[in-house]
Amino acid sequence: MLIRKPGDIRPSEITDRAIYLNRRQFIQRAAALLAAGVPGWQGADAAVPGRIALPAIRKSAYSTNEPLNSFKDITGYINFYEFGTDKYSPARLAKSLRTRPWTVKVSGEVKRPKTFDVDELIKLAPLEERIYRLRCVEAWSMVIPWVGYPLAELIRRVEPTGNAKYVEFTTLHDPAQMPGQRAFFGSLDWPYVEGLRMDEAMHPLAILGFGLYGEVLPNQNGAPVRMVVPWKYGFKSAKSIVSIRLVEKEPVNSWQKANPHEYGFYSNVNPTVDHPRWSQATERRIGEFFKRKTLMFNGYADQVAHLYSGMDLRKYY
Repeated sequence: MLIRKPGDIRPSEITDRAIYLNRRQFIQRAAALLAAGVPGWQGADAAVPGRIALPAIRKSAYSTNEPLNSFKDITGYINFYEFGTDKYSPARLAKSLRTRPWTVKVSGEVKRPKTFDVDELIKLAPLEERIYRLRCVEAWSMVIPWVGYPLAELIRRVEPTGNAKYVEFTTLHDPAQMPGQRAFFGSLDWPYVEGLRMDEAMHPLAILGFGLYGEVLPNQNGAPVRMVVPWKYGFKSAKSIVSIRLVEKEPVNSWQKANPHEYGFYSNVNPTVDHPRWSQATERRIGEFFKRKTLMFNGYADQVAHLYSGMDLRKYY
């Protein structure tokens, strides 16, 4: 009999505590999906959707010059719990997501609230290719050529009031399209909610993402619009956004609500603060064999460390 020691188990194989606590619901709903013949649960190969180029993309000075991960890696190994809790299901199951028509409502503490059609949103500012590191809390990472523009461009257009201290993002809640919201109901309180402090949201590194590798976002990567916040863990970058609300009080994000002992509001990449169930001091870049040291703020300390001056980053994790 093979006995696996804790050090032999990859973080990506560890079931999140919130889902473990709801395992009976998980098993029951997964069985129901199998009985109903939901695509993807039979282990079919991931289908690559039609790839559509985005026009007039300029290069960004904010990009890293590190080697990119492949399109296959980026679109095939993903956290997107709305389409399943393992890393491979989203590429199979996200075919059900309809990304047109799609609107994003921008409201709250703003003088000019507006609901944007996503194609209007794409044209709001010049698109840039931003080659960013992505660091996930389970100690794996990638380098991805995102396409988007700073979230600040949108926020300025809706004219925040003096009461706008935070930005709250709400993603699509549609169990008919998102089987994970049926199978894993109880693990997270849908819809998925995330948030940033206002100065974080206005930082030029924080972008609205509409594509990768010069093309429209694949469904499994958060189409048609998502956040990309490269100095934070990946779950802070909300996918398939339908609402952006400027608020006075700190939002409670979905993982913080589900498991506050493990997930805080800030979720900055910090190698000195371990996740309760694994170390964050090292990471493995997808496609590489050896681990590398985790960089503070995911390597963006020179750009963002000043945002947290004087804060105890072990307390505000």
